[in-house]
Parts: sequence; structure tokens; C-alpha cells
Amino acid sequence: MAIASQTTGAARAELQELAMRHLWMHFSRMGSYGRGQEIPIIVRGDGCYVYDEHGNRYLDGLSALFCVNAGHGRAELGEAAARQVSELDFYTLWSYAHPRAIELAARIASLAPGDLNRVFFTSGGSEAVESALKLARNYHRIRGKGQKHKVIAREIAYHGTSLGALSATGITDLRAQFEPLAPGGCHVPNTNLYRWPDDRHPLWAAAAIEERIQFEGPDTVAAVILEPVQNAGGCFVPPDGYFQQVREICDRYDVLMISDEVICAWGRLGHWLGCERFGYVPDLITVAKALTSAYAPMGAVIASDAIAEPFMQGDVSFAHGFTFAGHPVASAVAMANLDVFEQENLCGHVLAKEAEFRQMLETLHDLPIVGDVRGAGFFQAIELVKDKETKEGFDDEEAEDLLRGFLSGELYRRGLICRADDRGDPVIQLAPPLIADSEQFEEIHDVLRGVLSDAWERIRR
Repeated sequence: MAIASQTTGAARAELQELAMRHLWMHFSRMGSYGRGQEIPIIVRGDGCYVYDEHGNRYLDGLSALFCVNAGHGRAELGEAAARQVSELDFYTLWSYAHPRAIELAARIASLAPGDLNRVFFTSGGSEAVESALKLARNYHRIRGKGQKHKVIAREIAYHGTSLGALSATGITDLRAQFEPLAPGGCHVPNTNLYRWPDDRHPLWAAAAIEERIQFEGPDTVAAVILEPVQNAGGCFVPPDGYFQQVREICDRYDVLMISDEVICAWGRLGHWLGCERFGYVPDLITVAKALTSAYAPMGAVIASDAIAEPFMQGDVSFAHGFTFAGHPVASAVAMANLDVFEQENLCGHVLAKEAEFRQMLETLHDLPIVGDVRGAGFFQAIELVKDKETKEGFDDEEAEDLLRGFLSGELYRRGLICRADDRGDPVIQLAPPLIADSEQFEEIHDVLRGVLSDAWERIRR
């Protein structure tokens, strides 16, 4: 790890004390901190790197949480926020509009495929998914089909933490604490092709969606929600033709197709929107995270004209919203962020460099712990196994020891922030800022090779 200027010892101690006493971190085992185990405190960011309070430098191989796509330290985004504050600090979109939200909505519509021309802003990803699910229900109800309320999602898929979004999320451990959830969540197999039998039909998982619609009753199903590349489980890519068949199935049963692109939009797969990568046009797209490169919280639902049309008539209203959605400052930051994407051709950079990134990861196949490498664009995963030949994975106790007992901490200690995850079989996920290049790929390789080699030796003992 490179060493940068660091926070003074007294200030570090105070930050740790205050964090342990007052800060409740998300998805964190708070009881694991203390007694010599510090909370990682990140104090500065620059390009593909962040720095902790000790001055240690880390390659941000996860773009914070799949969101700082333009890289850290973009002063121009902060300047755009400051200019907006001096003009209009805040006004709501509840029956009012302001210039930045109008301009941003038009710009997003110009980038979206097909007739997805209407933009409903939110404050983040879970809110975007929640809004899309409510919109799907309301769309059917306003057309006299109020029984259509169920949503079909995929096993292990993550779609957010609000109760409605959680009903679509297919991760048992995340759901169990909060049940009963909002009714209507149904789940079908995902596209983890590595775990499929060799003789399975490539469109088997798409056919499973039709079977579930038929089982539930087409008159009760409102929507199917899918990520272009499924995050949880480790970057599951679709087989050829998968989304085209899902589109046909949704049309056949009057079911809305929602493309959840909270992670996959804004260049992550080398395109403005992830659905472009795989050649399909959904009815609704959910976005967030990298819309502003996370310099301000923001999300949105992008709706087709056909879905929006019933709500544009007479006294009809979609009775839903959030105070800070479409915030002027967030909108200004998003506009500046999209300017950076265009000026630096970040989508083109991902397409030009993804093969090099992937080939670097593929070189790790010589390690006995590496079972599969998969993903698209700058969104890749490595699945870890006990036996490469049989694809035998790890049981729960082994996965706990491997991921939390060793990998997560050791990767961080050696200067790489990425995700070691077991929502499904154990994987390491990588999603660096879209400005990452050969230098960062080499650095990722060197850390991964060393840590995974040590992990295998630890398993063998």
C-alpha cells in the first residue's frame, strides 16, 4: 500500500471512538469491531484510489459499491453542486418542477432505448425498485386488471431493502429477518451457467419464467424484474437469446418487464444502459448509483410512453413520491457526471478495455481455488471452489472462515477493496471505476494471486 498524508493520532482515536459509539453501519456485524479491530475509515479519494485515516492507499476495486463510475475526486462535480446551490438550493417535484430535473429527465430519455421517455426520480436504488413495483401494480389496476400484483424475480437476486423491493429480492437470509414481506414475490432459477448441467437447454431459465407465470395465474402477475447481469451470486450473465425470450413471454401474458439497472447502467457494461448490451427493450428501467457517480444520492425509474400514458390523462395521478427525489443539486451533479462520461468516452473505454480486464482474471485459472470467471464489462466475478474438477464448493462453516475469516481482511490489508461474498457460492467480485486501465488491472492481479494462493494453502492445512 502506498502511504499518503494521514490523520493525526489523536484525531484517529477520536474518530474510532465516535464511530464505535454512535455510527450504525449498514450490513455490518457491529460486534466485530473493538478489542483491537478498527472500523475502516476512508478519508479521501482520488481517481481509482481511496485512502484511510492512517494514510494507507487502496485500489477501489468495487467503485465504493458499484457506483463511483467516473472515479473519485472529480472537482467538476462538486463545482456543479456549488453552482446549483447558489441558484436554487432545493425545491420539490411534488406538483412543481425545476430546470435541472427537467433537463436531466430529457437527457436520460435521449439515452434510453425505444420509447422509454418518461423519468420518475427517486433518491436511490431501493426507492427506484419500490417505485417500479408500485407503478407496475397501479398500471394494471388503472386498466381494470387490479388482480395483477405479483412480481417474478430470480433466486439469489438482490433488488433492494425496502419491504416491497425485498419481496423481489431472492436472498433468504436478507428476507427472513423482516417477514412477512409485502405479498406477491415469486422466484425462478437464475442464470448461473457454471452450475448448470452440460445438457441443459440454454433457454431453460427463460422457460421457467413462463412456467411460473402459468402456475401463479397470468391474471395475477404484474411484472418480471431482472438485472442485465445479476449481481448477487457473482455476475451471472444471460445465455444468448434469454432476454429476447423473456420479452416475448412478458408480452404474451401482459406482464411488464422491469430491467433493474441500479448497478448495470451508466457504463458498467460498456453502454449507457445495461439492456443495450443484450439487445432488449424493457417497459421500465430502474437506475441509481452511478447516475451521479455517487457524488450525490439519486435514482430513477425510466418508463415507456405506453406505461406512462394512462397516468397522463385527466385527473389520474400516480400517488407516490419522495421529498428529495430529483433534488436540484443531485440533478446538477448528474448532468455534470454525464458530461464527464461523454467527454472522456467512458463507455467506449470499458468496451475497449474489458477484454484485457477479463484476460487478466482468466490467468488466475491456474490456481486450484478458482472455479469460474464470469461477468461483462467492468463487472466481473471469480467463483471459488474446493475441487476444480467436480466444482465442489464450500459448506457454510467453510465459507464463513474463508470469506470473513481470511479473504475480506487480507485483501483489504494488501490494498485492494473488492467484495468477497457468499450470497450463493463464494465469489470475489470486481467493479473498478470506469477510468481503470492496465496499471490497475495488473495491481488487482498481483493482489488476487497472492491472497488466493495463501487462501488455498490455508484450506489445505
